[in-house]
Amino acid sequence: MQEPIFLESVFQEKIWGGRQMADYFGYAIPSDQTGEFWAISAHPNGPSILKNGPYAGKTLAEVYSQAPELFGYPAEPVFPLLTKIIDSSDWLSVQVHPDDRYAMAHEGELGKTECWYILDAAEGAEIIYGQSAANREELSEKIAVGDWDGFLERVSVKKGDFFYVPSGTVHAIGPGIILLETQQSSDTTYRIYDFDRVDDQGQARDLHIQQSLDVVTYGPVANSKPQTLQVDALTSTLLVTNDYFTVYKWEVAGPLEMTRTAPYLLISVIDGTGQLEVAGRSYPLQKGEHFILPHTVTDWRLEGQMTLIASHTS
Repeated sequence: MQEPIFLESVFQEKIWGGRQMADYFGYAIPSDQTGEFWAISAHPNGPSILKNGPYAGKTLAEVYSQAPELFGYPAEPVFPLLTKIIDSSDWLSVQVHPDDRYAMAHEGELGKTECWYILDAAEGAEIIYGQSAANREELSEKIAVGDWDGFLERVSVKKGDFFYVPSGTVHAIGPGIILLETQQSSDTTYRIYDFDRVDDQGQARDLHIQQSLDVVTYGPVANSKPQTLQVDALTSTLLVTNDYFTVYKWEVAGPLEMTRTAPYLLISVIDGTGQLEVAGRSYPLQKGEHFILPHTVTDWRLEGQMTLIASHTS
């Protein structure tokens, strides 16, 4: 299979969602409370389905299991990464994710380390990125009395910012933000605080205080330091690399020949238009497109004026 893999993927409606994905990407969203688009996903809670090639109609999880040669015969038993678009018209819950050890023991799935590339942000937009309590006892006390402003760290954000969010980091995305998230393939979230919201049935969402206290890490969050390299028609910025994934921003300005250096690539077009050429065939690309370059694609050509986010397992 010497061709890219294009996908039909799932939108998720959320109490805090909005309609920025329609405005920013032109997506046909299901409602004005569309919070997430699981653009490249093999997770059972939001599986992507292949649109092209000999495996069209199968889920990404099925293809990962049945055709391991497309992914370089990976060691991981499940497809390890997930690419999302998130639109927050209101605050997401203040939350934390477990690491692999805790998640496998208690939830039966991978932990969740993630990172965010801010696609756009309203003036004054903020996130919660870390917390100041020194230890479990202090954090437990502050949660018990609801001293949220006393320990949650707020950070202003703007278009083009990048944040690395390792497991154990207390965090929340604020209103007026649309971002691309690269994460481990996990759907485990422990809520610490949900701004006293209720759903349309008047019910508050569950909190997970005990689990949160079990997994929170202490001390300041160490964000990554992106590194940029320009070669010919490509400006490549290494956004982060860790034990789970490596993420790049590629700014393409003209024709560009590329060769595979990772088992496979997950690619999202976040701006511009152009085309991808593989094995003599051309595929038009536009803002909002997401695809996989499998292991069987060893070289390809990009042309146009585009900004891409590319990721692979580390």
